[in-house]
Amino acid sequence: MPKSKLTSIEDFKKLLKDDMTIMIGGFMTDGTPEQLIDAVLESGVKNLTLINNDGGYPERGIGKLISNGQVKTLIASHVGLNPTVAKLMNAGALELILVPQGTLAEQIRAKGAGLGGVLTPTGLGTLVQEGKQVIEVDGKKYILEKPMKADLAIVEATYADTFGNGVNIGTTRNFNPLMALAADVVVMGTYEVREPGKVDPSSVTIHGVLVDYLVEIVEA
Repeated sequence: MPKSKLTSIEDFKKLLKDDMTIMIGGFMTDGTPEQLIDAVLESGVKNLTLINNDGGYPERGIGKLISNGQVKTLIASHVGLNPTVAKLMNAGALELILVPQGTLAEQIRAKGAGLGGVLTPTGLGTLVQEGKQVIEVDGKKYILEKPMKADLAIVEATYADTFGNGVNIGTTRNFNPLMALAADVVVMGTYEVREPGKVDPSSVTIHGVLVDYLVEIVEA
């Protein structure tokens, strides 16, 4: 029987360090591992680089970490629903790197697939292009976007077995499976833990071979 990867919130906190780069799954808090984010908040680690689809809300999702001053750099696709991001950026307290959403997804996927990068026309002739290599293929120009990785990814699954084979229901899938491909350590939060053999393999969206630790989420 596969070894259980279940761990506690307190043991998860021991993985956290200042200056880490952390990918966090979710899309405007849909499929975002809130209890794991709360653990990062409680740990007090600082100078974090966060890679996320967005900036969350001021008091939800990764917005809690931003509001608490724990984030040095945010790499995201849009931040318009969290005014704290703009406030801190304008004050010089937060570096914001905006990446087109499709490009962000492909950069993460490229890391997981072992690619040297992806070529995209998105952003040509804009600020997105600055400082990046432009490659011409068959007479068309593309920006070379390099793979994106993290020290740690925290993701969420609706339910999972003890080995970490997780299933995302509906829109909670979003960035979660991608981010599980591109980090040195992957911690998955799940609302329901099942025994091995109790998760249909054809439904798995995050494969247990990618998951290092599993935390059962206790709903309030």
